[in-house]
Amino acid sequence: MTAKPVWPYALGAALLVGFQVAGLHHLGQPFIAVSGRILFWVGNPFSADTSQHLTDWYSFSHIIHGFIFFWLLKWLAPRLPLPARLLIAMGIEIAWEITENSPAVIQHYRQQAIAAGYVGDSILNSVSDTVMMSSGFVFASRVRARTVIVLALALEIFTACMIRDNLTLNVLGLLAPPIPGIHDWQAGARRGSH
Repeated sequence: MTAKPVWPYALGAALLVGFQVAGLHHLGQPFIAVSGRILFWVGNPFSADTSQHLTDWYSFSHIIHGFIFFWLLKWLAPRLPLPARLLIAMGIEIAWEITENSPAVIQHYRQQAIAAGYVGDSILNSVSDTVMMSSGFVFASRVRARTVIVLALALEIFTACMIRDNLTLNVLGLLAPPIPGIHDWQAGARRGSH
């Protein structure tokens, strides 16, 4: 049995990222940070540079997205080739990235203490988030499930300790009304950063 060529999947990935760039540009998101700089890492979660450069604390959440999508798609579509499942995961991630940068979702995020100054992602950061998700997906496809679970929990605990935010808190903040205890705890991080 001959291996299927990789180029159709690579073309599909390129088209998806092109759609992501076009969608974010249509929403008015800048290609790079307003400062004109391109940084590899932004460590201050309250900086205007967060969500504008290649990586930041929220990159860990996107890696976990990849873990989740890998296992979900392995369960839902086990017969699909891995590259096809990765394209589906990219489509889901890109749909979220575009939704996340819509005015309504940006405004909703700004009600959370940790994201008070959030203006959405730069296109560079958003595409990097998709790369992080894809990296998490590929990683999950190559290691044991328990390794993925331990790493996901470690990343969630680590980011909660470092910036008082993580994927779980982010989803909770997006889907539920503000929880006073969490809001106050996250607001304390902002006060402590000044």
